[in-house]
Amino acid sequence: MALFLYLIAIIIANVITAAFAPLQIGLFLIPWGTWLIGAALVLRDVIQHKYGRRYAYLAIVAALILSAVTSKILGDTLAITIASAISFIISESADTEIYTRFKVSFFKKVFASGIVSSFLDSIIFVTIGLSPLFSGFLPWDVIPNAVLGQFVVKSLMQVIGIALLFMLKQRWEVSANEN
Repeated sequence: MALFLYLIAIIIANVITAAFAPLQIGLFLIPWGTWLIGAALVLRDVIQHKYGRRYAYLAIVAALILSAVTSKILGDTLAITIASAISFIISESADTEIYTRFKVSFFKKVFASGIVSSFLDSIIFVTIGLSPLFSGFLPWDVIPNAVLGQFVVKSLMQVIGIALLFMLKQRWEVSANEN
């Protein structure tokens, strides 16, 4: 189930990002798909926790392929597709490796790996896909706000995801103890 949710979150993130203009909150510019990417990072950690690191990398490869195909179908520019692929593989790999190496509780590993991967994903995607460096969708003076907006939303979604996992864990443990 976690794998299905992970893959569908990636696909839906691409679709809604392509379909709707970015949300502007103050100085922040946030593509709508950003809300799902934070959740996807938590789901990737759940996959790794349940099935191991190798399976997590297989899920990343499957998601990368689905993301590229979705971008092509949606007619995304080459800069967006490449930026998405590069930021995805780097941030998801960083998330996997940080999660693997931290010897703390599950929730702390999810949080720590997610914060780093959210930052990497945000800065790489915005710089490659949106800046004057390749596409010019956004001027340089807006880039820091776009990166920060994405990072904040992804991090917020991860905190919500961790809280939900914690509540589900608590509920499951209570019901298991009642038997």
